[in-house]
Amino acid sequence: MTLAEPILAAWLLIACGFVSLAVTGLALAQRPWQVLLQDQGLQHRWLAACVAVILMWQLRAQSVDWLTLHLMLTALLTLIFKAPLALITNLLANLSLVVLGKVAWPLLGVNVLITGVVPIAVVVLVWRIVDRRLPDNLMLFIFLCGFFGAALSALGTGLAGLGLVMLGAIDPEAVFLAREYMLFLPLLMPSEAFITGMLLSILAIYHPEWVATFSSHRYIDTK
Repeated sequence: MTLAEPILAAWLLIACGFVSLAVTGLALAQRPWQVLLQDQGLQHRWLAACVAVILMWQLRAQSVDWLTLHLMLTALLTLIFKAPLALITNLLANLSLVVLGKVAWPLLGVNVLITGVVPIAVVVLVWRIVDRRLPDNLMLFIFLCGFFGAALSALGTGLAGLGLVMLGAIDPEAVFLAREYMLFLPLLMPSEAFITGMLLSILAIYHPEWVATFSSHRYIDTK
């Protein structure tokens, strides 16, 4: 889900911009580029993921003029690269939409918030619970982090977008359309969950070293 036209009040656009900027600053404070500089293979995988996500985001369903629906893949990026690099990738994808003229630039902060910050926070929370509270089981990791976590992240994005529209939409009709959009949200959640869970399963089994949140020693070697 991405907002394409500035239907929100100016104060809300500014507030979302500040929140996105602050979270991005925290992500950069973790110095994710240090890991990239030390691992050439990771550089190639991350750049390939950036290109893939940017291209995937071009395949969008335009439900109304100001709202587009598309796969985010943010949950998968978070599980593979962890939160800082996932957020940077999301920022680059959102910037590509602005550069191509498909999204108005004042909405950059809003879209980073609802397609990046919110789903990343949801996936990190699910992963923390699985990592620290549940037994070391491969199927639990894949289903809870991959399938369930991705579905929850899509739900979080939809609810965040709806909340922003209801909070500060300058067009009364937008509130009605946003509520109608919620009827389609259950259709988006399974697709996001299936793609994320399927790709995470393949990587965890064949290339576990590529998944930063996955420990092959805990989930495979000790079983």
